[in-house]
Amino acid sequence: MTNQVRVRYAPSPTGHLHIGNARTALFNYLYAKHFDGKFIIRIEDTDDKRNVEGGEESQLRYLKWLGIEWDEGADIGGEYGPYRQMERLDIYQKYVDELLERGLAYKCYMTEEELDAEREKQKAKGQAPKYSGAHRDLTTEEIAAFEQEGRKPSIRFRVPENKTYTFPDIVRGNITFESSDFGDWVIVKKNGIPTYNFAVAIDDHLMSITHILRGEEHISNTPKQMMIYDAFGWEPPKFGHMTLILNEERKKLSKRDQHILQFIEQYHNLGYLPEAMFNFITLLGWSPVGEEEIFDKHTLIDIFDPNRLSTSAAIFDPQKLKWMNNEYIKSLDFATVVDLTMPHLIDAGKLPSDMDEETRTWAENVIALYKEQLRYGAEIVELTELFFNEHIAYDEDAMDVLNGEQVPEVLQVFTDKLIHLDEFNKDTIKSEIKATQKETGHRGKKLFMPIRVATTGQMHGPELPMAIELLGKDVILARLDKVLKQLEA
Repeated sequence: MTNQVRVRYAPSPTGHLHIGNARTALFNYLYAKHFDGKFIIRIEDTDDKRNVEGGEESQLRYLKWLGIEWDEGADIGGEYGPYRQMERLDIYQKYVDELLERGLAYKCYMTEEELDAEREKQKAKGQAPKYSGAHRDLTTEEIAAFEQEGRKPSIRFRVPENKTYTFPDIVRGNITFESSDFGDWVIVKKNGIPTYNFAVAIDDHLMSITHILRGEEHISNTPKQMMIYDAFGWEPPKFGHMTLILNEERKKLSKRDQHILQFIEQYHNLGYLPEAMFNFITLLGWSPVGEEEIFDKHTLIDIFDPNRLSTSAAIFDPQKLKWMNNEYIKSLDFATVVDLTMPHLIDAGKLPSDMDEETRTWAENVIALYKEQLRYGAEIVELTELFFNEHIAYDEDAMDVLNGEQVPEVLQVFTDKLIHLDEFNKDTIKSEIKATQKETGHRGKKLFMPIRVATTGQMHGPELPMAIELLGKDVILARLDKVLKQLEA
């Protein structure tokens, strides 16, 4: 085994890149880069029935979007290829033949119906279902008879009896299994395709993988892989099994969690920043020293310590992700914020895709009002709604403000001052708000809240004089007139 750290992320193209897989890839990437090692992408595509079209391309595209680069892989090659399992079938066959020859594996001709019946019997007796070994020692005549029937065999690994498997887990310390917990398991399916636990052990050895970080659901797979290592006299890699990612109710993340998006592509499409996603996902099950939570990628590579991988479940907090993404957006230059948000306003039909320069400048000024509070790109559509709706509705809280006894006077004086404004911009508007204060004697909330609510329909919002300027004199006067008439009625 090489002295250089070599880790891998091995996605199955059965779906798109989701949060859990992205975290696995990210931790392996950080581990490799922290120790000046190699990060490898290997495609585990043997489950052909579940593979989805475009699954591999989508996985790779969004890993790159997150800022994860790899040193070897199916798309770039490398000296340990091929990097797709379906292109390695002849490699696996060599090891299958060796196990059969040594009597460490055997052909099993049991049908699915027979296996199901066996499992049901065991369950009825209160036993944990596992293969009984019924075809462990078939005679030559029995094999010939099954072949004559046209049965296709699977190939099973002969699990050693009374053997203890212990491995030092990077996250959890020593984990122990007994071989008696396992029945002889299938290493090659009836269709000739190797199973996950067999192929992955062969691949990890031949690719000189030194460390494997993966989700805790793989703990039960580890002894099977160790059996293969033992059978060939190989040194196993070091394993680390990360805890589950839970929702805020401390339940495993599920597609039923409507408020938690599962796939990286969804965050990309909503205008989350890859740097923020990289930072946020790193903190799902790993913690740095100290209280700081905002780190760039290079800092995370530098400070990554596998000993700080958590032994308790990670909680996915969507609000924290929005906060973190907002911190990153606030640090962007404004041109990048425009690039992040403008497409969402166009897609929502708020702006034309072929807008003229005047409209674009106006739209950029609207966006600028929300740069400090924007949590993700698509949120700009909701935040700027008041600039694209000619008619606004006043909710109960807004009407409470507008029903204040001083409101008719404040709004009428403000209206009169705006009507006579030749230059309608934030500075002149600000001056007229002050003039309204001076003339009416009302100040603070009694002055600003009625003006804000009447002109924008909102209790809180962006800088008021600039918002009024961008809404335009005609729109503002129409809104003020409508409110005044309602109050007179």
